[in-house]
Amino acid sequence: MTEQPDQQPALQPMPADWTRALAVVAHPDDLEYGCAAAIAHWTDGGRECVYLLATRGEAGIDSIAPAECGPLREAEQRASAAVVGVSEVEFLDYHDGVIEYGLDLRRDIAAAIRRHRPELIVTLNHRDTWGGAQGGGYWNTPDHKAVGRAVLDAAGDAGNRWIFPELIEQGLEPWDGVRWVAVAGSATPTHAVDAGPGLERSIKSLLEHKAYIEVLTEQDPEEYVRTFLTGNAQQAAVRFGGRPAVAFEVFPR
Repeated sequence: MTEQPDQQPALQPMPADWTRALAVVAHPDDLEYGCAAAIAHWTDGGRECVYLLATRGEAGIDSIAPAECGPLREAEQRASAAVVGVSEVEFLDYHDGVIEYGLDLRRDIAAAIRRHRPELIVTLNHRDTWGGAQGGGYWNTPDHKAVGRAVLDAAGDAGNRWIFPELIEQGLEPWDGVRWVAVAGSATPTHAVDAGPGLERSIKSLLEHKAYIEVLTEQDPEEYVRTFLTGNAQQAAVRFGGRPAVAFEVFPR
């Protein structure tokens, strides 16, 4: 039987021959909504993963002033990361909601790549919309777009000693060992990770963002989180042999 024109190709298994990953996103909860089940699976297998967040999400809750909200959401993020086996969480101190793509952002991410020397970098959808591979979809936020695009560029910057030479003066030698950048939340995924082994912990991980979820939905928090994450995993399963999965668009380097 020939494949129908509207059928999408199967998602390939994510590369597995690596030991260190750096996950770079804009806000607390970005990774929990996108790929914590994959990260739990990786850390279970003995791989290392570090989180780097551009902001502390201080503008994310209308009823809590940024000065109070930032430390609260940072604490929730650290607790959330621990659930999936991540002990190292860093913040770049950009202002939530007004991140701009540019040299400063690229430099800061490149510096983190040189410090942590990952083979895999994980980030979030950098395109203009969520969904709508053929057009349409929901408009993405400026922070997600700026950070995602800067990550893709910084992966190359990190390996070039003539870009941001001041990093060498700071003791950060070039790192040209990034082999892939994996983008979660893409409308055009290419690869996937089996979500089954880490799905329950990904649910617990997202539930650690209590303050944010409480103002986001009137549903019971666990019902909301479980429905959202299992729904996404089942949607990816259609292209991954029927197995619940976390999908990524993988850019090899």
